[in-house]
Amino acid sequence: MKDEPGSTNLFTKLDSAFVRKEPFGLVLIIAPWNYPVNLNLVPLVGALAAGNCVVLKPSEISRGTEKVLAEVLPQYLDQRCFAVVLGGPEEMGQLLEHKFDYIFFTGSPRVGKIVMTAAAKHLTPVTLELGGKNPCYVDDDCDPQIVANRVAWFRYFNAGQTCVAPDYLLCSPEMQERLLPALQSTITRFYGDDPQSSPNLGRIINQKHFQRLRALLGCGRVAIGGQSDEHDRYIAPTVLVDVQEAEPVMQEEIFGPILPIMNVRGMDEAIEFINRREKPLALYAFSNSSQVVNQMLERTSSGSFGGNDGFMYMTLLSLPFGGVGHSGMGRYRGKFTFDTFSHHRACLLCPAGLENLNDIRYPPYSDRVQQLTRWALGSQSCTLL
Repeated sequence: MKDEPGSTNLFTKLDSAFVRKEPFGLVLIIAPWNYPVNLNLVPLVGALAAGNCVVLKPSEISRGTEKVLAEVLPQYLDQRCFAVVLGGPEEMGQLLEHKFDYIFFTGSPRVGKIVMTAAAKHLTPVTLELGGKNPCYVDDDCDPQIVANRVAWFRYFNAGQTCVAPDYLLCSPEMQERLLPALQSTITRFYGDDPQSSPNLGRIINQKHFQRLRALLGCGRVAIGGQSDEHDRYIAPTVLVDVQEAEPVMQEEIFGPILPIMNVRGMDEAIEFINRREKPLALYAFSNSSQVVNQMLERTSSGSFGGNDGFMYMTLLSLPFGGVGHSGMGRYRGKFTFDTFSHHRACLLCPAGLENLNDIRYPPYSDRVQQLTRWALGSQSCTLL
């Protein structure tokens, strides 16, 4: 939180230049349902640490956590600096009518547009942590079992209800034939012959999302899994093949334990496919060739990138987390959360006297004065704007 000193030039050598981090003021945090404790508390901690007051709006879909947060947080935090607001879309709409100094939203791009529209009416800055369809390219030069282990783990983690999970695989038909038995073997090893009875596989959050996901099982052809149980809100770990780009499973974020495979002829076609779609929140590439992984990194754009692994970068507080383009704006996690909720104020403190030293900056500007001014400013000041 301490002031960061700034460098000076000859004109400001006797001055004190620094950046001061100040709170924005009143912050609105709108959290999602899929990781409801983490995605409520992480931004809340950062906003309070930066000195803001916070209105926290948990998701009404994760009802149990919403209730617990409303009951427990007032026991530990000073209620003069925060409030928990419960309710659904109507209550959130009413909240957005008010003027906040900063809004932090995690959720879908569709709702993100609503939040940003409301914020624009008050010129309120926003951080939008959105989602999207995260691609995962698998090169022919790979060990299919290693890829299957890593992809299955982070696709089916939390029943696929993770914003940074891979939403589809891109690989050649030959790699697909090698991957399918490896994925089947991995799913059985992770969740047993009857995944529905596994204590390590989650369930879909509610009936609405269950019905949406079950409809997606009709896309392409089911190569692995495909079973569902409405009473248990269970969707089996599923792999779809022969999927067409125009099908619903390739048009919306899946947010469930379903993994479509699209066929491409190689890295160049995969990059072209990725780049003609909206920028994803995360992008993954698997290859034994570091050149292939680096090409995928350099020729694409995404909020985050993983080479030969999944979302383990989420465990590193040294790295920022956030989207780009359609997948969001702004960043947080660790110190980046504090920075997000802080106004970085540029400050320069000058002595009240020593006015003779300032004569050079006042008109009239002779050729000699202009030359001396350029030299004094040096390369650090290309512009005075």
